[in-house]
Amino acid sequence: MTITIEQPHLDGAGERKAAGDDAVELVLDGGFVVPESNAFGNNFRNYDEESERKETVEEFYRINHINQTYDFVRRMREEYGRLGRTEMGVWECIELLNEFIDDSDPDLDMPQIEHLLQTAEAIRKDFPDDDWLHLTGLIHDLGKVLLHPSFGELPQWAVVGDTFPVGCAFDECNVHFKYFKDNPDYHNPKFNTKFGAYSEGCGLENVLMSWGHDDYMYLVAKENKTTLPSAGLFIIRYHSFYPLHKHGAYMHLMNDEDKENLKWLHVFNKYDLYSKSNVRIDVEKVKPYYMSLIDKYFPAKLRW
Repeated sequence: MTITIEQPHLDGAGERKAAGDDAVELVLDGGFVVPESNAFGNNFRNYDEESERKETVEEFYRINHINQTYDFVRRMREEYGRLGRTEMGVWECIELLNEFIDDSDPDLDMPQIEHLLQTAEAIRKDFPDDDWLHLTGLIHDLGKVLLHPSFGELPQWAVVGDTFPVGCAFDECNVHFKYFKDNPDYHNPKFNTKFGAYSEGCGLENVLMSWGHDDYMYLVAKENKTTLPSAGLFIIRYHSFYPLHKHGAYMHLMNDEDKENLKWLHVFNKYDLYSKSNVRIDVEKVKPYYMSLIDKYFPAKLRW
């Protein structure tokens, strides 16, 4: 089958251009088929469409956009970057996610373990030889254990949702952009310009992202010496960075390595987004395969 993946394009001045006829086609010989609608029968990532999730999702983004400031992110990274909460294996962490539903997601209201397995299995169908990508699909949302009492029971606005840089101007392509106007950084001249605290081409590694499960799981994987390739770590850290990989915003902050890894993130996003459905995965059937990948790329116990 042939899937069209829209990627951001740049003109000579580095400004964004809409992806249209130049969209990149990804030809897949596997078995994953993109569904026509989400678990509720609606279009994917439609934040304005009337649905049973609309009010919950919008209220989530209102609180998120007001509270995700540069100073808040620095405090969270310092606190959670110590990885002193607990020690546990990857699969133990996966099982903890049985208890949580993502309030920011308009497409799914099932426990998070379902989404992890749906994503990983969809990737596995189309990329059977790239086991690192299968595992990345399985663990990309593990940082949502920040919702658990053992991890501080952070509020959803500090764990889930689309991510974005803090310390520079908020781009208008962010979902529910209007609520940023109540964020203190929106009015701070140190942070409300195009580059803010950063410089052109500084690299996303040097940019503070809104705090949540993406950045936390990236820190966990990196500090526990995972052997996943850099593209896997990039996917984990930026898979919710929709302003970048969907709209092409903030590309002026990227370096060459970021641009290479972004190609894999565009591939991954299709499975992260479109695998969300009411189709259930037989956990016990697939568990032995994923346990073998966990053993290959991670230590038995991780610091969290």
